[in-house]
Amino acid sequence: MPGHTGMSGGGRASSQAAPRATSRAAASGTTARADGRTAGRTADKTTEEPTEKTTGRTADRSGVVQRDMACYVYGIVPADVETSPDAVGVGDPPNQIKIVRHGEIAALISDVDVKRPLGRARDLVAHEELLDAAAVEVPVLPLRFGAVLTTPDAVVEELLTPHHDRFATALKQIEGRVQYVVKARYAERPILMMVLAEIPEARRLRDRIRDLPEDATRPERIRLGEVITQAIEAKREADTRWLVDRFASCTAAANIREPTHERDAAHVAFLVEADRIPDFEHTLNELRHEWADLVELRLLGPMALYDFVTTG
Repeated sequence: MPGHTGMSGGGRASSQAAPRATSRAAASGTTARADGRTAGRTADKTTEEPTEKTTGRTADRSGVVQRDMACYVYGIVPADVETSPDAVGVGDPPNQIKIVRHGEIAALISDVDVKRPLGRARDLVAHEELLDAAAVEVPVLPLRFGAVLTTPDAVVEELLTPHHDRFATALKQIEGRVQYVVKARYAERPILMMVLAEIPEARRLRDRIRDLPEDATRPERIRLGEVITQAIEAKREADTRWLVDRFASCTAAANIREPTHERDAAHVAFLVEADRIPDFEHTLNELRHEWADLVELRLLGPMALYDFVTTG
């Protein structure tokens, strides 16, 4: 299952971490997890993989250097995690995932060609899919997209060693937790009909412009758009609070995200304990039934805990 690092073990969680690694691109967004299992936990927590002292260079059979290599870092996991041979991440072609261990923690890494700019959409997708699949199986502290260090030794010296205790504590705290994101969007016609039914000014403006040319009613049309936008914003605020309260009994925490569309009804990240996932999904299905004619609900996850654990 290339592109993922599903991991066996008791943990299911993560965070958006941005320690002192060189960043070559800004973090952005998340995606729903794609299924895949390509790693597991091992009882040996002291094994460390060989590291290089300098930026690696590959050469063809004639000895000509083909590219300069650095170390792309995806996230922090417990030291007893192992990846499978088909676990891959960013790059073209995708590079194999490796592990660098130090004490109780480890970093998920891969080679990266420093001459090839990061930032392509498929790189971001590969980064997120790997972290989200890993988070289903073990605790993960994900780094922001684009974290690059020179060598595996630099990962140990500049990232794992100075932050060891903090990362180890965070991994224990998020064991057995995952993140889900609920996106709710109003259906266009039902929400407009609701606004017109509830706001007299909107009805008057609608009636005034109904049979007149657009140029002759430009101010009224602009005002109607403002009224509709304000009404949706107010309804979004109320519905978001209601949705958070509805999930309160089966979630450990919630983080309200900014809307991504003018008709968004809610955009909320939830922290969910593994044993409460069935209750969470049951509540979501109830909401789908109750909001069927007005709101479309989408569920993203399970994924890394981007919204709930941040280290900087």
